[in-house]
Amino acid sequence: MNSTTSNSSFLINKINAFNDNYIWCIEQNDKAILVDPGDASVCIRYLEENQLNLHAILITHRHNDHIGGVQELRDYCKTRQLLITVYGPTKEALDVSDIKVSNDEKITLDEFCFDINVLDIGGHTIGHIGYLINDNLFCGDTLFSGGCGRIFDGSSEQLFESLSSLSKLPEKTHVYCAHEYTEANLNFALTVDPTNDELINYYNSVKQLRNNNRSTIPTSIHIEKRINPFLRCYNEHIKSSVESYSNTLCNTPVEVFTALRRWKDVF
Repeated sequence: MNSTTSNSSFLINKINAFNDNYIWCIEQNDKAILVDPGDASVCIRYLEENQLNLHAILITHRHNDHIGGVQELRDYCKTRQLLITVYGPTKEALDVSDIKVSNDEKITLDEFCFDINVLDIGGHTIGHIGYLINDNLFCGDTLFSGGCGRIFDGSSEQLFESLSSLSKLPEKTHVYCAHEYTEANLNFALTVDPTNDELINYYNSVKQLRNNNRSTIPTSIHIEKRINPFLRCYNEHIKSSVESYSNTLCNTPVEVFTALRRWKDVF
């Protein structure tokens, strides 16, 4: 059901949902924050099993597998006389959010000992945001281990800029994305970048984890900068692979990224 990451003053646990979603639960003592709760039932079960009181929900973007459980969680908290606040992106019309937030805004919750910094990381959707708590990034569907999100109503240029900004975070930053897509992403990454020894080693470790039904998340900025082709569009080997596949010349890293994302869409 869950695995624990300790951050001295708080814990981060995953709640499995649907086929491959991860809902993240940030816990301090008996208080909890949920990130992208698409399924209320698994969240309520987890909260009750661990005797946690929900105080806030963080939404990264509007897709239903990220917001579908919000109203039921509101109703659940109301029966327990708990007041919760739901935060969501300013640039998306989210009826489920109480407070809309955007880049460089800071969320401070009286019940918790940390601030939550908001990042604009659009591209998967035009208003997609992320949340940074100390060295922990909750990035929804923007950055995956070994990959990135599909482009819906954003643009390839926007997603490229978002990923570029995330790659500038400290390498020790833990990356909590919302799906277990790692193995499939690495199969594509190895097609694009087959001689990358760090990628090969990472793929082997991921295979072992998945064979044992274990999660590959969180990853880190350190790992992704070395193995994720979508963060390495400046690399000549990746550029050459993309040009060979698409049979077109790419003059900039953005053009490499755009062709790479199109390739992944049909892989």
